[in-house]
Amino acid sequence: MLCAARSAGWKRSWLSLGGSLLLALVGGLTAVGCGDDGSSNGANNGSGGAGASGGGGGGGGVGASGGGGAGGEEPVETVPPSGTELIRVNQVGYLPAAAKVATVVAAADKPHAWELVDAAGAVVDSGATRVVGDDAASGEHVHTIDFSDFTTVGEGYTLRVGSVSSHPFDVSPTIYSQMKYDALAYFYHNRSGIEILEQYVGPDHARPAGHKPDQAPCGEDIGCTYTLDVTGGWYDAGDHGKYVVNGGISAWTLLNQYERFVALGSTAGDFGDGKLKIPENENQIPDLLDEARWEIDFMLKMQVPQGETNAGMVHHKVHDLAWTGLPLAPHEDPQPRFLRPVSTAATLNLAATAAQAARIWKELDPTYSAKCLEAAKRAWTAAKANPRVIPNEGAVQGGGAYGDSDLSDEFYWAAAELFLTTGDAAYQAELAASDYSKELIGVNGTFSTMTWGQVDGLGAISLAVVPAQHAAAEREAARTQLIAIADKYLEAIAAEGYRVPFDVGEGGYPWGSNSFVLNNMLVLALAHDFTGEQKYFDGVASGADYLLGRNPMDKSYVSGYGENPLQNPHHRFWAAQVDPEYPSAPPGAVSGGPNSGLEDEVAQEALDETAERAKCTPQKCYLDDIGAWSVNEITINWNSPFAWTVAWLDEKAKSAQ
Repeated sequence: MLCAARSAGWKRSWLSLGGSLLLALVGGLTAVGCGDDGSSNGANNGSGGAGASGGGGGGGGVGASGGGGAGGEEPVETVPPSGTELIRVNQVGYLPAAAKVATVVAAADKPHAWELVDAAGAVVDSGATRVVGDDAASGEHVHTIDFSDFTTVGEGYTLRVGSVSSHPFDVSPTIYSQMKYDALAYFYHNRSGIEILEQYVGPDHARPAGHKPDQAPCGEDIGCTYTLDVTGGWYDAGDHGKYVVNGGISAWTLLNQYERFVALGSTAGDFGDGKLKIPENENQIPDLLDEARWEIDFMLKMQVPQGETNAGMVHHKVHDLAWTGLPLAPHEDPQPRFLRPVSTAATLNLAATAAQAARIWKELDPTYSAKCLEAAKRAWTAAKANPRVIPNEGAVQGGGAYGDSDLSDEFYWAAAELFLTTGDAAYQAELAASDYSKELIGVNGTFSTMTWGQVDGLGAISLAVVPAQHAAAEREAARTQLIAIADKYLEAIAAEGYRVPFDVGEGGYPWGSNSFVLNNMLVLALAHDFTGEQKYFDGVASGADYLLGRNPMDKSYVSGYGENPLQNPHHRFWAAQVDPEYPSAPPGAVSGGPNSGLEDEVAQEALDETAERAKCTPQKCYLDDIGAWSVNEITINWNSPFAWTVAWLDEKAKSAQ
């Protein structure tokens, strides 16, 4: 991850839509681009945007209903030019049982008439936009269209304001039914140490095994002399590195998805044996667990063996000696690979996820369960003896640093998982003594509960979900915490122009902003599980709407879905943009999305940024280009909450019918 390397033959290919695309329209509709060019890349159909805030009919809730009332004002008819760049919708569709809100960029302070048109051209619903006003995250003046009361299932609907029409979309309870499988297929595609077979991924994406075997000696600078076989695991992102600290939250998310199913009385939902296109789909184990185990097994291999210095600790990562260029298939990687130093953070990631795996596999595979629990306990003991081992990897080439200097959240997470698995009072005491048992902390000042470097939220979610009798008090406390946080996310949806469950911080949007949205959606989903309240369901759906096209870039940030989907993520193998002999991304990969930092030169150049990087508004700091790694990379810890949340939406949509 975080790789800036390019091959000598690298080229940039993106489509200019003509300056800033500032349109002064009849009736006061406007579309404002980002910097000197607001397009993203390739097929981006417009750089303008639209926003929404509050509910229709003058309400501020997430699930507002009605026809988008204008708060008592008479609709003002407008005749803007034709095009799709001014009305933003979820380009895949809307669930009949959830709120349905579109957004319109409009400079006017009076509402506009809107119509919902079916595939045959008939008007099936109508109303007036609700004026929201200026939106800081997008830099636009926006209105909303709320058509939540419309529930007729169908394909090819469009919204129309004057002569401007939206992209077509469906209203259906099944819009996420295939997406949930494609999102999980991401992990098989990115497995290391195994041939990716045509029968599971098709001819374009099949490839030989990469890094098989992955025999990694210690780097010369870290002081150990052994070599570990760390074959397996998932490639982290656009590079070929494998990182325990990012693997931890990614594997945990898939395992948590399974534990939620079990807590609700299901064995594995739609992810039982035979459901996924993976080699293990006939082994009598739920396929969701088979995929997660591929990463857990790698993490176990990263633990320092008994008898060695630092036994029980875990190596932070393994990756190439130097950055490789684009494109590059994993099996063609020419670089030598090395283990990087042990760290307390990596050690506690293993302690947590191995403890989680131990309770999940207890009945499915007792031998494996015992192996995981033994490794988890050894890791906990080693971390307690070495509570602040923090390697300085910032200058190391060939892989991302994944630095983490605050380890209190990792200790809390690991204690929670070990307590749930064992019931040991010592782990319970660790939880009680932690400040996180009283209040969860946001991620580096951003509006989210969890990311790879802030994992107290993972411990709280496990405590809230797993029905362990010995953790009843902790379960109720954690649920109370998570519901309160979910309410904050609903407040953000009501306040944000694009109704996204994320708040703009002082520094704008962070790296991987879409993953923050997804993790917040996960918390909203759990709040619905705990309370049954519709507002949380609507909140999850609202986040999906943003990711799938209702955003200022008019972009579906998911490959293979929507009229204007993600095309060119930063990935060494899915590199058709730079070499047509390589494949494009398969369906179901999610881009990291807008990032105010714009750390790569390609995004800076395309968005005409200066050293101050202050020109693009937060939600427009994006480019769909393989070279724009700071805004368009893809990673395992971003696709894991995507897989979790779209599966949840599909489940809830079908149960509501």
